[in-house]
Amino acid sequence: MAELPPIAQNPDIRFLGKLLGDVIRHYGGERLYRRTEYIRSASVDRHRGAAQAIDTGLEALTLDDTLDFVRGFMLFSMLANLAEDRQGIASEPGADVAHAVARLREQGVTDAALLELLETALVAPVLTAHPTEVRRKSMIDHRNRIAELMRRRDTGAEETASGEPLEQAIARQIALLWQTRPLRRERLYVADEIETTRAYFRDTFLPVLPALYARWERALGQGLPSFVRPGSWIGGDRDGNPFVTADSLRLAMASGAETALGHYLDAVHQLGSELSVSSTLAQVDEAVLALAEASHDASPARADEPYRRALSGIYARLSATYRELTGKAPPRATSLTAAPYAAPAELQADLAAINHSISKDGGVLAGAGALSGLMRAVDAFGFHMATLDLRQNSAVHERVVAELLRVAGVSPDYAALDESARVALLQQELASPRLLATPFAGYSDETQSELAIVHAAAEAHRRYGPAAITQYIVSMCKSVSDLLEVQLLLKEAGLYRPGEAPAIMAVPLFETIGDLEAAPAIMREWLALPGIADWARARGRQEVMLGYSDSNKDGGYLTSVWSLYRASEALREVFAEASVGMQLFHGRGGAVGRGGGSSFTAIRGQAPGTVQGRIRITEQGEVIAAKYGTPESAAANLEAIAAATLLASLEPPLLSAGDAGRFQTAAEQLSKSAFGAYRGLVYETEGFRTFFRQMTPIAEIATLKIGSRPASRTKSDAIEDLRAIPWVFSWAQARVMLPGWYGVGSALEGFGDRGLLRTMAVEWPFLATTLGNLEMVLAKSDMEIAARYAGLVEDRILGETLFDRIRDEWRRTHDQLLEITGQCRLLERNPSLDTSIRLRLPYIEPLNLLQVELLKRHRAGEQDERVAEGIQLSINAIATALRNSG
Repeated sequence: MAELPPIAQNPDIRFLGKLLGDVIRHYGGERLYRRTEYIRSASVDRHRGAAQAIDTGLEALTLDDTLDFVRGFMLFSMLANLAEDRQGIASEPGADVAHAVARLREQGVTDAALLELLETALVAPVLTAHPTEVRRKSMIDHRNRIAELMRRRDTGAEETASGEPLEQAIARQIALLWQTRPLRRERLYVADEIETTRAYFRDTFLPVLPALYARWERALGQGLPSFVRPGSWIGGDRDGNPFVTADSLRLAMASGAETALGHYLDAVHQLGSELSVSSTLAQVDEAVLALAEASHDASPARADEPYRRALSGIYARLSATYRELTGKAPPRATSLTAAPYAAPAELQADLAAINHSISKDGGVLAGAGALSGLMRAVDAFGFHMATLDLRQNSAVHERVVAELLRVAGVSPDYAALDESARVALLQQELASPRLLATPFAGYSDETQSELAIVHAAAEAHRRYGPAAITQYIVSMCKSVSDLLEVQLLLKEAGLYRPGEAPAIMAVPLFETIGDLEAAPAIMREWLALPGIADWARARGRQEVMLGYSDSNKDGGYLTSVWSLYRASEALREVFAEASVGMQLFHGRGGAVGRGGGSSFTAIRGQAPGTVQGRIRITEQGEVIAAKYGTPESAAANLEAIAAATLLASLEPPLLSAGDAGRFQTAAEQLSKSAFGAYRGLVYETEGFRTFFRQMTPIAEIATLKIGSRPASRTKSDAIEDLRAIPWVFSWAQARVMLPGWYGVGSALEGFGDRGLLRTMAVEWPFLATTLGNLEMVLAKSDMEIAARYAGLVEDRILGETLFDRIRDEWRRTHDQLLEITGQCRLLERNPSLDTSIRLRLPYIEPLNLLQVELLKRHRAGEQDERVAEGIQLSINAIATALRNSG
């Protein structure tokens, strides 16, 4: 094995680690501090090769000690994550718009071509409530306060604004972290998830995006449209979550309006204090004078200050808008009365009048920062803040439509019809102005709930504008009728009218390997239906969502990523034939097994011609806090996905047609081999289901209160019915990371042309990204630790047999990866990530060992509540240390 280089520790980690140690010594006592330090040192020595024992010191911990020890290691991991983010360890060279523009210019792409693309571009990070964030929001808030204090420390300041010594203020926040309960005691509700998301919109997206646009406009030397816009599923995603209702949707929309309008009110108030321009000293446009007059601001002190008076009127109208859309009084009252704005465009027009007047003479007042930032915010966020998607499973739609048709006397058994008969019937109903639902009939709770949702969506359109909800995602879409059923439901609320384009687009989500293979044929049939392609052209596009998580669980890592790539290419051709723009929505998770990894490299690794300037990507669970928890991390990540979208859309193809064909033929062969190995283990090996559920903490993960939706779609314990998140999460806890690599080693080993593989790994962005993510997963896995978890399997022969098989495939994958990439050890060519992972491994290992022992005691029937709490704390701590484990 290659000798590992020494770890150059981040100075922020040393600083924060020392403060944490001081806090543990003060609040936990000298004994706890010494035991914690002893275990830490022993684990570090073992990873440096100075010691062999991997559990020295752990056996001396009492249950109370264990809880405190796990909390300490969890907090260290949280602070290490913060330090790394600050030092830019997660950032990538060239992952910003300025570098992307410069690269495109070097390649001969004109600014005119770039601006033409941006006129119709969309880059949308879509926040979801997928349950992989184990930390309470209180913990994240303290972490963010520490980040703010560290930024102040960077400036050379020694005190906070209130005069407290900075080091003391940081230590105080760490002490608060130490004394904050890490685990939630109550189940999360949808309202909690909405509130958490609101904080990200308020604290990062609203201030960061306008600043980024200003930076990008400087890079291009001219104004840009608002092509980066956030989205959300929270309050609209009902797939498998019975707690998301029409009331949830209303709450989400009102919360978004409150967030956006509250920001605008603050910004207008600040502008009012800043724009003290006197009409006796400067020329003012008639439009501004008219706004000032219409404000009815009769204050003598502002008689010669038309901008302030105009802003008083704008503030009054915004206050009325706030009250109308949120049902609440605005935070800061005004004595003026005014009519609310009917739409964001009206507010934008008033702000534009002020901007034109104050900028017309040029000089330093032109394009005033705060005013231009507010105008950009209104343009990007409107009154709704973020576009909310609706999502539901196709099986639910089928049942609801069947009931509506049966009660209306149209079809006694819709479910019994074949696909062609369903399509014909649905088209017939969509052509009729008659509604199916009637208040004089009784319907099931499910049907009433789904009808209430579409009526709430129609209400949102009326209140917040059509940009509030634009997509309706159909999970497990398997046919054209699945999409037509959504249009029929939209029709019940007036969101679809015969002969007109639907107000909300039906979007298929293709999730399994089979669904991805069928996607091109389904979309070809869809676009061939009367009116569909015309409406898509009028809209500019038809969206298709591709699911990373379920395709991985279905077919393994390599087959999943290849099926997604191949489906994207095939869809590109289908859309080109129909002369319809294509927009892909990538349903990625945090872990590699759910499509995680670098967004920058993932977007650049997409099939040529499939990005087309528009891309939507889900941001889930712990990834949201990691990417958008602070303004700095949010700016870096938004820069990265914007830059990658530009490059993927406009860069010339990197491969010749001949190389692309050779590489894809090889990838197809590799995928088939990997698929056989993965399916052979997971779905075709007797006893694997039992092995998985006993080896991993899957049952214990289900007790964590980290999301509002259930862990399984049904009560079945089959792998097929388990959600992808707990599937990936549990393998990560056991340090196997199986969904991120299993089957790849067998595929690579069985491929004869080694030279071709090495060439592909260097020259093909798709395979380079695929192998890079796999390498990270292998570096975070540990078969020695995993063997301890395998010992939890009650049937020893079953446990040893299946684990030996997994371990052999891990070694095979490890060796094949190094051979093909020409490395002597994992992450040899990625020293920053190598340092990051190796730094935290000594902190994760004791947590895993303690978790195994606690699982043994819990499963043996020990009733001490501290055992269950210790398991939950260890899950929290390991997930925090691994970062992208769900």
